Amino acid sequence: MRIEPRVLPATLPFLGDLPPLLTRLYAARGVASEAELDKSLARLIPFQQLKGIDAAVDLLVTALEQRQRILIVGDFDADGATASTVGVLGLRLLGAAHVDYLVPSRFKFGYGLTPEIVAVALERKPQLLVTVDNGISSIEGVAAAKAAGLQVLVTDHHLPGAELPLADAIVNPNQPGCPFPSKALAGVGVMFYVLMALRARLREMGWYASTPQPNIGELLDLVALGSVADVVPLDANNRILVHQGLERIRAGRARPGIKAILEVAKREASRITSTDLGFIIGPRLNAAGRLDDMSLGIECLLSSDPASAREMAQELDGMNQDRKSIEQGMQHEALAQLKDLPLESMPFGLCLFDADWHQGVIGILASRLKERYHRPTIAFADAGEGLLKGSARSVPGFHIRDALEAVNARHPALMSKFGGHAMAAGLTLSEANFPLFAQAFDEEVRRHLAEDDLTGRLLSDGTLAVEEFHLELARALRNAGPWGQHFPEPLFHGVFQLVEQRVVGERHLKMVLKSECGSLKVDGIAFGVDRDIWPNPNIRWVELAYKLDVNEFRGNETVQLMVVHIAPR
Repeated sequence: MRIEPRVLPATLPFLGDLPPLLTRLYAARGVASEAELDKSLARLIPFQQLKGIDAAVDLLVTALEQRQRILIVGDFDADGATASTVGVLGLRLLGAAHVDYLVPSRFKFGYGLTPEIVAVALERKPQLLVTVDNGISSIEGVAAAKAAGLQVLVTDHHLPGAELPLADAIVNPNQPGCPFPSKALAGVGVMFYVLMALRARLREMGWYASTPQPNIGELLDLVALGSVADVVPLDANNRILVHQGLERIRAGRARPGIKAILEVAKREASRITSTDLGFIIGPRLNAAGRLDDMSLGIECLLSSDPASAREMAQELDGMNQDRKSIEQGMQHEALAQLKDLPLESMPFGLCLFDADWHQGVIGILASRLKERYHRPTIAFADAGEGLLKGSARSVPGFHIRDALEAVNARHPALMSKFGGHAMAAGLTLSEANFPLFAQAFDEEVRRHLAEDDLTGRLLSDGTLAVEEFHLELARALRNAGPWGQHFPEPLFHGVFQLVEQRVVGERHLKMVLKSECGSLKVDGIAFGVDRDIWPNPNIRWVELAYKLDVNEFRGNETVQLMVVHIAPR
């Protein structure tokens, strides 16, 4: 692992009266003006810039006026769950008489609006189908819904293929010809924008002349959760949405389901950060969709009863523990497949398959292997009937969905379906095609990445002076976000003397560290260390890459280094 300095612009922007360190941190993340740090809702990009938004609102206004039955079809991950919840709650707030949701089981129906899930949807007798976090690639599913006499509104954020579905309206910032400047909205963000546009139209129509205008800002905790959990880039627009949602959670105004998940996880809502959304709430919510049915996660988020929400949150927590156990077993099996393969002989694009692997957990496995070997990775599971389902994760600089498109162009018969983003994708292929696909994927990765790209690197914001290791700075960094994808939390590096070291919780290294000059003593913790190396009393000096964090214990706050990389010096 290489530690490299994060690149700064030639001239630092003027960002008001910020401390020099914060100015450098923001500038290194592309912030060019003070206005980009304004996280008020008034700074959101106007919904009018979304292509298809007027047609979408037309459909919804008619549905509200005619009291039509609206069915939301979501996805089985955290973005899909929050988008489904936002759709149901938001449309009810705005006056819809009949709104329900349907989320496919990943094991029975797979992803998206397929003809099979349309057949299930028809049992509910809907008049308008609204997809959230899916639909842009559902050519056959939309056609089936239209043939059955339904109207279809597609709201999605995934990259479209060469052909678009023939829906009545499509809202997707990534569809061709859409001028919306932020292409990074999550599925839940797209649905929230649709609700903003619908409320504006209803207001113009005098819908709320005799009743208070609904506050759809109540849904921003869900928007923040889905956006962070889906690891979309936190550009200026998404940072506003996430910041506003975090503020609601910290102020105690979150949905009962979010409060319950935090309580079960023993996290204090008033101190929650964007990282907690991604690593504490997101996995527990995702566990339902990975192991069983995401309906449990959606019901938890929809619930208005704290007691009921807590019961469901405890069930989600149990599922997440089961998921961790399954994942650890799969990871052990994957490492066994690779243990005799020298790193220099390993494919640039890694493809692994085991017939016993769990479909719902292969995405996490691919992430873990990608982090360990620093190369694009696809993990496959048996999907039955001679098919494999794969979940792909990429490294910076390699667009995984475009890579699958290129493989498909060269070998049109290899994959039966695929789709995704720059950093994550999914695909289906015949088990008989696995060896040829693995070879074709490796060849495609080699076209774009060199050996140096596979060593892994950490971008550091530099070293901290001894006088900067204080609580005020740690708090300021925590509140300066929200941090996330493409807007990473500040990371620093330095050499420290290892004064004390011990393992806690099986694989976490708790340390007491001294600065190089010896004038500072500070606590540190590294999660998931290699037990073959740590603890080691013979290692006295270490090079660390770390985040400056606040540790709270029994009401006392102290500075703690959250160590993300440790190496003997």
